[in-house]
Amino acid sequence: MNELLKVNYDNDRITLSARELHEFLGIKSVFTTWFNRMCEYGFQESNDFLPILEESSGGRPLTDYEITLDMAKEIAMIQRSDKGKEVRQYFLELERRWNSPEAVMNRALEYSRKQVKALMEEKQGLIEENNQLKPKALFADAVSASNESILIGQLAKLIRQNGYEIGQNRLFEWMRENEYLIKKGERYNQPTQKSMDLGLFEVKERTNTNPDGSTRITLTTKVTGKGQVYFINKFLS
Repeated sequence: MNELLKVNYDNDRITLSARELHEFLGIKSVFTTWFNRMCEYGFQESNDFLPILEESSGGRPLTDYEITLDMAKEIAMIQRSDKGKEVRQYFLELERRWNSPEAVMNRALEYSRKQVKALMEEKQGLIEENNQLKPKALFADAVSASNESILIGQLAKLIRQNGYEIGQNRLFEWMRENEYLIKKGERYNQPTQKSMDLGLFEVKERTNTNPDGSTRITLTTKVTGKGQVYFINKFLS
């Protein structure tokens, strides 16, 4: 299968660049106008897309959006053009391969390997200490022992599992209102200086090469192990 557009396989879902899709479809209107019009079809930030800041070949900052495969399929169908039909068929094939029994099994095995590794690396002293703590402290120490950062949406699931009902969108909103994430501007939804000083987040930077040879930088905000403990205890208290 020829690669029509570059896609990212991360956090159990497929995403891609809205700007690259806009370019492939040959849309004549400017990107920002087009994307805002597409959002009128009911797509929601955090669920269907995330804003990312990238740098153009000329060094100018540009806002792109990392969109889900489902959103990309709907956009392609809306265009009603040969390009739209072609790329939608490409997305359907990607989805078919992603959901094949072999791919699902491989992801499950990889997840299991990570879980086993994390358990084996726990220190005996931490286990003994955890036995004396309350359930919420047990969970908090287990998280702090992990070196892996997680997305804010995954943090919302962890908080729900510990008895506080909150979804991804509400958690984003709460973090912005409480000055853990930036409310507006080019750094929208990125950590505030206060959050970074506390060690609650880290920003993962990824450099991608565009079809024209230019590069773009993708910034993804993730919650550190310390941040997971901090926010879970804050909601539980």
